Amino acid sequence: MKIDFVVTWVDNSDPKWQEDLRKAKNIDGDVRDNRYRDWGTLKYLFRGFEEFAPWINKIYFVTYGHLPSWLNVNHPKLVIVRHDEYLNINNLPIFNSRPIEINFHRIKGISEHFVYFNDDTFITASIPKERFFKKGLPVNSAISHIMHIGEMAHIVVNNLEVLNKHFNKRKVIFSHFSKWFNLGYGLQIWRTLLLLPFKPFTGFYNYHHPQPFLKSIFEEVWEKEPELMEKTSRSKFRSSQDINPYLFKYWQFAKGEFYPSTYKQDYKKSKYVEVSSYEDAKEVADDLLSGKFSLYCPNDNLINVDEEEYEKSKKVVVDAFDKILPKKSRFEI
Repeated sequence: MKIDFVVTWVDNSDPKWQEDLRKAKNIDGDVRDNRYRDWGTLKYLFRGFEEFAPWINKIYFVTYGHLPSWLNVNHPKLVIVRHDEYLNINNLPIFNSRPIEINFHRIKGISEHFVYFNDDTFITASIPKERFFKKGLPVNSAISHIMHIGEMAHIVVNNLEVLNKHFNKRKVIFSHFSKWFNLGYGLQIWRTLLLLPFKPFTGFYNYHHPQPFLKSIFEEVWEKEPELMEKTSRSKFRSSQDINPYLFKYWQFAKGEFYPSTYKQDYKKSKYVEVSSYEDAKEVADDLLSGKFSLYCPNDNLINVDEEEYEKSKKVVVDAFDKILPKKSRFEI
């Protein structure tokens, strides 16, 4: 079984990209700087790949067209993918990650089994391929939830509306009972049990970490909902009308095409932190140096801070990464 990684990245310092953004900003949408700025941590993502997951088949590096100056483009496992090589050219340029993400199945040569990494989702300890795929299936925790909160809530609702249109929740759960009531979920099984009387899927216990996908699921959803998928593919900036890759994850749940993970693996050995202050950044640094986590996501949410706090926060995180991954990888020139 070949397992590919897909990484998306944007360089907000690229003059051409900046000019395209200025021209498009009159369109309503999410244009906050933290959606695009680079923390200088990308090289540690690649160092983690080489150090902790040497079993990777190919890494598809998806960009607007620009590349990091340090990247070794001749690495045999690296495939550079520009937006115009797999997205509809009439929809470009795009400043919204969702069209980029929901079209991954169009990337030439990508394997049936792939894992999607945002550029802020890191492997921070040795990890086997069975962490992502087992018996040919994506490894994930199907734990029911009432509702997703925060700015992602409307996207989750959009995804659930599509899912409930195509699947009967109770039929799905009873058809794959051992996957939905797996002992590895621990007490979280009660979430699914208590929500069982509700006819529709009401939500899932989500986490923001690298996600394993089947290419064939992308193709199936596109076949079932072409108009909706095309609508999101035309969305230049984030919109409340979009769907996102969670839909493919949920679809895999509904079809039973997943292998049950464990609550410990998904929620104890993996961590997501919204970095909104210097104190949050210090928490990230302490976590990284602790060695407790195999997957880690420090999400840039430094919106209401001055430039000094932003730079100080960034430095403490980068310094921590440099301590756990000091060795230059072969992905670097």
